[in-house]
Amino acid sequence: QLQLVESGGGLVQPGGSLRLSCAASGFTLDYYTIGWFRQAPGKEREGVSCVDRTESSIYYANSVQGRFSISRDNAKNTVYLQMNDLKPEDTAVYYCAAERLGGPCLARYFSSWGQGTQVTVSS
Repeated sequence: QLQLVESGGGLVQPGGSLRLSCAASGFTLDYYTIGWFRQAPGKEREGVSCVDRTESSIYYANSVQGRFSISRDNAKNTVYLQMNDLKPEDTAVYYCAAERLGGPCLARYFSSWGQGTQVTVSS
């Protein structure tokens, strides 16, 4: 059974850093486009960063460009999202998602989802 499990969320002060992990089981991430999405209360789920299976195409939302970095470790079957210089507006539940067919970094194009991890940026 295909499963994604996020970890690494928590409470951090503005300007701080967190690294989110997305561990896959039941399938090999090598063949999938992976995305990190977030959803704040009352808002739609938005694409934060996506990476294709060869890492030849990486997308970042304008709001996180230069602060967040996505990477994948295929040997560990895990994808990471390094988040630096966090801001209160980064507060949301963060989800990782996988899609074998690829596509743009939009939630509707991804078929497999993790359960999410809460990130709260507050002083």
